[in-house]
Amino acid sequence: MDLNLKGHVALITGSTSGIGHAMATALAAEGVNIVLNGLGDPATIEQVRADIAKTHGVQVLYHGADMTRPAEIADMVAYAAKELGRLDILLNNAGIQHVAPIEDFPIDQWDKIIAINMSSAFHGTRAAIPIMKAQKRGRIVNLASAHALVASPFKAAYVAAKHGVAGLTKTAALELATFGVTCNAICPGYVMTPLVEAQIADQAKSRNMTPEEVMKNVILAAQPTKEFVTFDQLAGLLLYLVSDAGASTNGAILSVDGGWTSA
Repeated sequence: MDLNLKGHVALITGSTSGIGHAMATALAAEGVNIVLNGLGDPATIEQVRADIAKTHGVQVLYHGADMTRPAEIADMVAYAAKELGRLDILLNNAGIQHVAPIEDFPIDQWDKIIAINMSSAFHGTRAAIPIMKAQKRGRIVNLASAHALVASPFKAAYVAAKHGVAGLTKTAALELATFGVTCNAICPGYVMTPLVEAQIADQAKSRNMTPEEVMKNVILAAQPTKEFVTFDQLAGLLLYLVSDAGASTNGAILSVDGGWTSA
């Protein structure tokens, strides 16, 4: 099916690795021009940027906005629209994690997770809305988590932030429904990303378990399929949401978790 996305422009936060990188690659394969954002070694980021551009024949730019700084996020959104002429897709994907009991949870980690995992989505959406309204078309997709719907121990900040993202998604959807702009959230279960690999190590320490025991008895215990969600499975849903086929899907909190949140 031709998704008619060629020439569109997507800004994806946290896209230099993991899920964000996979989503950027999937969109580029459909002819979408990309603005990447994320942390990492500058040379590695440039290689990622150049590889996507060369492989798919699209424009790929990079903006190093710090997701804890609202002014930098707003500047990044303006940069995408100015340099590439429009902004059709905003994927709020940036996220970090810290695992600890509530009574031991470092305050600075709480503040950082709330800023990056939730507040950055607000700031990006806030800046993108006037651009998308003027175009009379736009797609905002928030990469939430199964933890937008259910909780797990030792992840107070992450769970709180992702629940907040779900609420932001629904509110934006209602406000934008008559302007040709949609807002939806994708809620993956566990995907084998650098973030999850770090969680496995942290959970092993917190629970006094081996990494293998954590994967079997903690991580994948939640997913009835006992399999990690793949990048391709997430990309398929994203492509639907940002295409014309997904125009009537709005304010949806969409689970891709092997049945984890069905119970």
